[in-house]
Formats: sequence, C-alpha cells, structure tokens
Amino acid sequence: MAFWSVREELSNANRLRRSYYELLRDELDHFILQYALSDSYNSFKSHNISYPFVERRELKPRARIPGYEHKHHNTFLVIFVEDVIPDYCKKYIRFFDVNKTTKKNLLSTKSLPLSAKFERNQKYLESAHFNNFLKVLLPVDYALLVQRDPASVSRNRYGLTHFHVRVDWPIADAAEDLARSLRYISKDLYEKGDKYAEDIQKKLFESYGLPFMVGGRRTAAMVAAQYLKRIPCISTVYVGSSESRALIRISERGTSKAILVKFTKKEMNQIAEAHEISLQAFKKNYVIANEGHGGVCIFQATYMFTDHSRPPDDGKLRDINPDLYWLSVGGQHILPKPGVWNHSPLSQNIIYS
Repeated sequence: MAFWSVREELSNANRLRRSYYELLRDELDHFILQYALSDSYNSFKSHNISYPFVERRELKPRARIPGYEHKHHNTFLVIFVEDVIPDYCKKYIRFFDVNKTTKKNLLSTKSLPLSAKFERNQKYLESAHFNNFLKVLLPVDYALLVQRDPASVSRNRYGLTHFHVRVDWPIADAAEDLARSLRYISKDLYEKGDKYAEDIQKKLFESYGLPFMVGGRRTAAMVAAQYLKRIPCISTVYVGSSESRALIRISERGTSKAILVKFTKKEMNQIAEAHEISLQAFKKNYVIANEGHGGVCIFQATYMFTDHSRPPDDGKLRDINPDLYWLSVGGQHILPKPGVWNHSPLSQNIIYS
C-alpha cells in the first residue's frame, strides 16, 4: 500500500498543490540534469581531461561501480518535499533555525560566494533568480531542503528553506523499517539472527539501485527517501555522485539514474532512423556535445520493483532469499537536452544490447 495519497484521494486544495509541485519538479529536473551532467562534462573539458563515461553495464541492477571519485564531477544532495517536513522529524533530518536560508545565516557561511545584496525572495522557486541561488548552494556539504513555505499556508509557495541539512537516521533503522513493511520481519532487524539482518541491509541498498556501502551522499539520499515515507505526501531526492558519474533521482515512482553516453555517428543514424526523425533534428535536440564524429547524450534508466521488493498480497511473513533480484530495468530513454520542450524521450535499449 502506498504511503502517499494518489490524486483521486486528495481534496481539491491538495490536488492543486500536487499539480503545482509536479510542475515545479519538472523544472527542477531540467536544471539538476544540466548541473549534474552537462556542467560536469564541461568542467572536464575546461581542464583538458577526457570525460570518464560510465560503462553501460554499470546500469544493470546489482552492477558493481568502480570506487573512484572524479573531482571535476558535480556532487550534491537535494530533498524536495511536497508539503512541510514536521518538527518531529528533526531528530533524524537535521533542519533548524541555525541552517535556515536567512540572509544572516548565509552570509555567515564564509565558503559561499554570496554578497550583501542577497534578497530573501531568491530562495523561492518562483523567483527568476532561484536557479542561480540554487547553483551557489549545491556544492555545500550535506543536503539542501526544498519544501512548501510554512509561512504561506494559504499559498502553494515553495522555497529552499534550509541548507547544510544532515540526514542522521541509522542505516539499520532504515533497513528494519523497509523489511517490516515488506513482511520479512515482524518487529526487530535482528530477530532472525545477524546474517539475516545483514542480508536485509544489503537489500535496502539494492532496492534503491545502490551497491552495498556506497559513499556518504548516496547513502544519505537512500536513508532520507526511506525516512520520508513516514510523511503522507510525495517527495523527491536528487543526488549527484562523482564516483558513479550519475544523477540518481528517488521519488514515489522509484529510482532512476541518468548518465552521459557517447554514441558513434553510425549509432546516431540508427537511433534517428528508428524514431523517424532526421539526424539533424536528433543532434539539435538530444546531443549535448560533439566528440569526434560522435555525440554525447543524456541517458536515463528507470527501475521497477520486483515482487520480492513489494509487500506480499497475503500480508504474511516471509523469508529473504538474497539471490533474488529486487529491481529490474523498467525503462531506457535518451533524454532531450535540458530546456528542450517539444521533443519526448526516445526509448533505446543500451543496457542489454
């Protein structure tokens, strides 16, 4: 059963809020794709370094990703919530007055290149300067929190309310929460022994498309996404990783990964022909950069839960089988360049081809 209400279960006021949230999320998707992938690619090029393209097999569920961080790849963590995170969550999602995006707090953070001209309206998504403000804050340690403005109850106004937000919910608690909801345990993580508890924790990572014991931001993103299921609204977590060279997006629909892929001229011709568009139109709307005779595109893999990572229909307790997959590849698409409005993603199998 979903932890969030579908549209048909919402009041008219909350349907409007959901529509506004999804519209803003679409815009945020474009900006973060640009920052995570296109800007990272340009950073490598500006330093005369070849971009470290992800091997396509690394997008398979359970794929092992080489443990090497690329310093020119943009990293960040953004939590975007449809409503307001309640105060009782502050025990594990650490947002306080001291890390609100007030002018005083921001100017006291010496690492930020903000001037005294900073206007507080810049922190709202409706502001023309919001993207510039967000770009300044994205490199800050820990997470940025974007949520409905608590002060504007009568309006669906969203803003970047807190920065330097730590996610401190223990991994073991997150695994216990997931396993209990999926009926692999009745109460306690260790009720069936240490080995069973370890298997559950490994499956927590797998259910979010992550290798076991990955780096800090990705682990924080996973834990935050699991914890936010306690709030009856939808949320979206974006995390950029210099190790995976990917933008990972976790929402009510599950997990997706977007990476940069280099296609040869022959491959681009085949893709354009398969989708009945001209090569010129493909290059104009989908290729973010040229490399030799080929082109660089943004590719997104979306993942689906298998029966083993969904609650059982009969609600009965069951045992974990570590060998069974919890995710499968649901969709594979070449995305239009950020900012392109009139072209749809192109379905393209590259993971298993």
